[in-house]
Amino acid sequence: MYKLEKMILAGVVCGIFATTQSFAQAPKKPATPVKKATTAKPAAKPVAKAAAATPVILKTEMDTLSAAIGISFSSSVVSQGIGNLNTDVLTKTIGASLKGEPTVLTPEAANAFLQSYFEKISAAKQKEMEEKGAVVRVEGEKFLEENKKRAGVTTTASGLQYEIMKAGEGAKPTATDKVKTHYHGTLTNGTVFDSSVDRGEPVEFPVNGVIKGWTEALQLMPVGSKWKLFIPYQLAYGERAAGPQIPPYSALVFEVELLEIVK
Repeated sequence: MYKLEKMILAGVVCGIFATTQSFAQAPKKPATPVKKATTAKPAAKPVAKAAAATPVILKTEMDTLSAAIGISFSSSVVSQGIGNLNTDVLTKTIGASLKGEPTVLTPEAANAFLQSYFEKISAAKQKEMEEKGAVVRVEGEKFLEENKKRAGVTTTASGLQYEIMKAGEGAKPTATDKVKTHYHGTLTNGTVFDSSVDRGEPVEFPVNGVIKGWTEALQLMPVGSKWKLFIPYQLAYGERAAGPQIPPYSALVFEVELLEIVK
């Protein structure tokens, strides 16, 4: 891309230079009179056109391999959030290295720099996540503190909060049972991150194979019940994110319907 930009820029510069030279050598013509004007209006200079990019033509298998490696490398770089590479330095260094010529860094120095650089980037991202996590944690704690004051909300010793939407009369599962449930999960701000209800498909799983808040609540629920759970981050995914929609330290809200104990 950088080479292409240089070619285009060179074309523009050359075009401007050629245009300037032709104007310097052409004889001057009398200016067209303009009403109430005392001086001649200079003629407009033509705009130089940028050279068109030459398309890459893949003639051999190695040409295709080269293009594929370039695309794969670029995708990897972009996925790591690196967008300011000096492609001139990059391509020259790759070319020299492939030909066995001396490069500006030894392999050892290059590896040491890369390790140091990515450790620095990782530390910065970790700090950013911790700062965002602190905000999310406080928001969740405030939500749960207010929520537990509502009529009908029960808070257990662990900090789990639940509200009975529909009382069931069936058996209660144990930690080793497998259950079938319908659920609808949101953040405390109402953002939906997962819902078997929306998919229209109940889900089966072992009671002890889910987050702590679910494991505790399911063992309190008779089959046929529908509860609304308010789960502190410590009983959810803790200090880590769960996919792109659940940030670290998130308190979670679920509507859970216990359909059956699967035998």
